[in-house]
Amino acid sequence: MRILLIEDDALLADGLARALRHSGYVVDLADNGKLADAMLAENTYELAILDLGLPGLDGGEVLRRLRSRRQPTPVLVLSARLAVEERVRVLDLGADDYVVKPVRLDELEARVRALIRRGQGGAVPDVMLGRLRLDTVGKRAWLDDTALDLNAREWAALAFLTSRVNRIVSKEQLMQALYDWQDEISANAIEKLVSRLRSKLEVAGITIRTVRGLGYYLEKPDDAEA
Repeated sequence: MRILLIEDDALLADGLARALRHSGYVVDLADNGKLADAMLAENTYELAILDLGLPGLDGGEVLRRLRSRRQPTPVLVLSARLAVEERVRVLDLGADDYVVKPVRLDELEARVRALIRRGQGGAVPDVMLGRLRLDTVGKRAWLDDTALDLNAREWAALAFLTSRVNRIVSKEQLMQALYDWQDEISANAIEKLVSRLRSKLEVAGITIRTVRGLGYYLEKPDDAEA
């Protein structure tokens, strides 16, 4: 899950980004409104967390431009502005939620999860695929009753492939879904990640196929529900 965090307070942005990455999200950062507007126009995000008092371009204008492009990206406004009139204005511009700083981290993450689920059309918390079960809220996976030992990137890759069963996913799509802009990665890193996942899933008959020159796909098991 890819999130754009738009916040000009470097200390706050770093703390929030660390917490969200620890929870398994890929987080890109923008510290001014113009950069945020460009990143939103050029990329697809499951959520944007938006401060209002930004240099270069006000957060409200970033939101207005996003909605004028008819982009459905859920937007969580995180602002120190307390006035009810300001909340109403921003919600009318197209924000999906408004949280006043400071906010408890567990509450913020709960709102993030809720908005991402809503943006996915109310995604089912548990996904079953043959003997594989994914808890999309808790970010855990099991083969039968045995928990899979997955690091954050392995979990994210598995969830991404599972959401696209029998559909080819390119290495570039996996890179974008799993890594931040700041990360320097290679196609070889993706190959190693997929190889580790294969070794953990093959015992249950869950297969990740390679399509030479195109990418990968997770094959629906014969005993999975149609």
